[in-house]
Amino acid sequence: MLWPFNHFGKPRASLRGTIETIYGMIVTQTREPLFYRDLGVPDTVNGRFDLLVLHMWMVLRRFRLAQNVANAPQVLFDRFCEDMDANLREMGVGDLTVPKRMQAFGEAFYGRAAAYDAAFAAGVDVPAYALRKNILNGEDMENARRLATYAQAVMADLDGLDDAAFLAAEWSFAAPAEADDPNSEGAIADEIS
Repeated sequence: MLWPFNHFGKPRASLRGTIETIYGMIVTQTREPLFYRDLGVPDTVNGRFDLLVLHMWMVLRRFRLAQNVANAPQVLFDRFCEDMDANLREMGVGDLTVPKRMQAFGEAFYGRAAAYDAAFAAGVDVPAYALRKNILNGEDMENARRLATYAQAVMADLDGLDDAAFLAAEWSFAAPAEADDPNSEGAIADEIS
């Protein structure tokens, strides 16, 4: 189980650098304008948080398949929590309120992760419904389907990596627009109907 306040062991410097790279890739991907302009993700603090959680979930899901990852998933989750804490403080949230907000972030993360685990295991339209509820404020089923297609393409790409390439951060996320093109590299040929 990942928990945001597990700081008993210090990660090796090389692991910390790799996790920093992977987390940077996640954050960069969630800033891609196509999500907000073309896929209907609300360009709000909540919309950006929900998109970040989706990408964190996809990468942590891939960590489950990897061998010899030591505490890398926990280090990645800790980095996410550090970033959320820093963002709260930057937005002017007071020291007494930050722990409550961090607890809310943790609950939101775990709730969405459980929903995505179940939804993507079920297949067909279930992922789109979960994404519509959690990211698109319960609206726009067509964009939810497109977002689900994108997420499935990313997961297929990540699953296709060997562990060494994945752990060395020698990969990149597919562009959101590529999810609509069945001929693009990494896109899913099966359409979600």
